[in-house]
Amino acid sequence: MTPIDFWTTCGANGVVLDKAQVDALERYHNELKYWNQRVNMISRKDEDNIWDHHILHSLMLLKYVKIQQKARVLDVGTGGGLPGIPVKIARPDIKLLMVDSIKKKVSMTSMFAQHTDLKDVSAICARVEDLVDDPNYRSGFDVIISRAVAKTDLLITWVRPLMKPTTVCAFLKGGDLSEEIAEAKAHHPGLIVEVHDLDVFGVSWFREDQKKVVVCRFAS
Repeated sequence: MTPIDFWTTCGANGVVLDKAQVDALERYHNELKYWNQRVNMISRKDEDNIWDHHILHSLMLLKYVKIQQKARVLDVGTGGGLPGIPVKIARPDIKLLMVDSIKKKVSMTSMFAQHTDLKDVSAICARVEDLVDDPNYRSGFDVIISRAVAKTDLLITWVRPLMKPTTVCAFLKGGDLSEEIAEAKAHHPGLIVEVHDLDVFGVSWFREDQKKVVVCRFAS
């Protein structure tokens, strides 16, 4: 997929980007591919598919989840900045915190954010469950996102103290999630879960690999 193909596909799926945003995503793409040879952030076998398998995949959160203006967003287990950096480039109004427990990955993510001129974004090396002791983070996020980090039950356990009553969680996952969702609902009374199959116009890969967005919130 070329940058032009990517741009066209985003527009066809309701994610509208201007040229400056696509240029920023291309810089991120190129740096992620270059530095992945030194710090493993994505599969080496997947380096030629960064546009669709990683950046477009991350941005499909915006197709299925409404993020309010100037929302405070937490990216759990961000790795090399996925899905947080693509989402932030597409939505520069949000305030983004990216968290990962691996220091090398956090260093890379901070560099990527700086090189794409992102504001109101930070990356810290920590386990997300340790954030609950900081009053700046407890009940502090409007939206919480992650990509292939852990089962839904465990993710909700980690982030629930960081959620407001209206917080929405959106997790990028794949495969048959029926048992995983049932387990999460059983362990977290009041949890509402919606599972959306990723239907991306112009790209069949998402359906073939059973990619999904799991949207979670608690009943008010």
